[in-house]
Amino acid sequence: MDSNLNTIDHRSSSAYAVLAALFSGSIVAANLMGTKVIPFFSIGGFEFSGSVGIFLFPLTFLITDIVAEIYGSRATRAIVDGTLLVLLLVLAVTAFATVATPADRFLTSDDAYVTVFRSSLRLIAASIVAFALSQYHDVWAFSFWKRITRGRFLWLRNNASTIVSQLIDTTVFMLIAFWGVNERFTIGYVLGSMVPPYYALKVVAAFLDTPLVYAGVSILRNRRSRTSAVRDPA
Repeated sequence: MDSNLNTIDHRSSSAYAVLAALFSGSIVAANLMGTKVIPFFSIGGFEFSGSVGIFLFPLTFLITDIVAEIYGSRATRAIVDGTLLVLLLVLAVTAFATVATPADRFLTSDDAYVTVFRSSLRLIAASIVAFALSQYHDVWAFSFWKRITRGRFLWLRNNASTIVSQLIDTTVFMLIAFWGVNERFTIGYVLGSMVPPYYALKVVAAFLDTPLVYAGVSILRNRRSRTSAVRDPA
């Protein structure tokens, strides 16, 4: 059951609007930047590299946990629903842009444009499926753990929901985006060599963002208390 904080009309809350915008923007930016691969670190001569988009996904789970705690699961699902529609729109526009006939003055740049954005189509499609499965699970799991703990132990529901959701997100995305791209990317390679290091980074990020969840929840609760005091002066 959502807390009494959910009685605030989240549609009129500027804080809710800012968090929703950051959430959607982070997801879209991660998808558009997903083809850029950079080195992260090297162990035993093996260089671990990955998409720059990985830095943005932990932020999205941080935002949904804060929103779920303050505004409730319904408000959180509204953000996920809206972002899913945005992703579908981006996919459609990107697909159209890669096949549309370019203007004469753009002919010299069209090949590079198509190369970059056409390679993003599969990544965007993979991200949409992974996003939907992981984020809806995260909303459900956060609410589930909140009921089980009777509203206590924010750190537990924050990490318990996020860690499992990140596993879903990483596994589904990697399989759809890379399985079968070439002979190297077998299902064994994807699950055994690609998923574990990415997931490990996300788990570390989940633990590190716990203080940020507490800070965000505290700020919004204080904001609500001040607003209530103004509306209902003693």
